[in-house]
Amino acid sequence: MNDHGAGAERATARVRYPEMRAEVVEAVRALSDPEYQQRVWVRRELPHPEYYDELSHNIHVLYDDTPVFDDPSSTIGQILRGEAEAQALRALKASLEALFDVHGTGLSDERYLSLAGWAGVIESARHALEVLTRDDAGGDA
Repeated sequence: MNDHGAGAERATARVRYPEMRAEVVEAVRALSDPEYQQRVWVRRELPHPEYYDELSHNIHVLYDDTPVFDDPSSTIGQILRGEAEAQALRALKASLEALFDVHGTGLSDERYLSLAGWAGVIESARHALEVLTRDDAGGDA
């Protein structure tokens, strides 16, 4: 299980499924952090022996384990807090799918991270993370 960031608990308020939201936030956080990706996904420098994370785990959280990529708007109030979050996840999905359309889904983590288009994934994920966590200290997304 990914324990990349400590802010996940705060990111769960005001949704029906806070545990799913925490998983989505952590998947987006992992996709937004190139240093983490190199350290954990490529070099396999894990924080503890039971720790598990790789690109495919985060992709599965967003595509398969939750419906946030399939129909983000339908998850508002369930996993997402509002339309701004749904829009940010649509943009992240588009950046990932642009790479998958050209390069397929069978490359190694290291190979995906070396693609020129990976910078767009990181940028989209950073924006999505900002939107997902912007009201953790108060306010509304």
